[in-house]
Amino acid sequence: MKNVIFIAFSLLILSACKGKDAYQIGEKTKMEITKKIDAGTVALGEKVKTKIIVKNVGTYPLILAEVKGSCSCTVTDYPKEPIAPGKTIEIPTEIATSGVGRITKDVRITANTEPSITTVVITANVIGK
Repeated sequence: MKNVIFIAFSLLILSACKGKDAYQIGEKTKMEITKKIDAGTVALGEKVKTKIIVKNVGTYPLILAEVKGSCSCTVTDYPKEPIAPGKTIEIPTEIATSGVGRITKDVRITANTEPSITTVVITANVIGK
């Protein structure tokens, strides 16, 4: 009898904890993103600075699980909280330049989308000083 009362009480508490902002794990949404960014021309030694624009065009919150550059020279900062449907965010990126010529770097975004990994390619032309 005590077990039945405990289970009933636990279910009551758990159902009361669900707020209007709650979401279910496994819900897929859609994002709109530019997959190729040309950062133009920069001088050797300067950083290539760009912003990846991400818009949640789905019906569920967009959750960015990871945003990772193809090497250590790409730095990104991204929101850890869910992005509401219809909202747009910017992910700033910086790429250090170490040589002259055309550079190409990838940023991989893992999210609750289909497919779960989206790759953004950033290119720039590095010229001597």
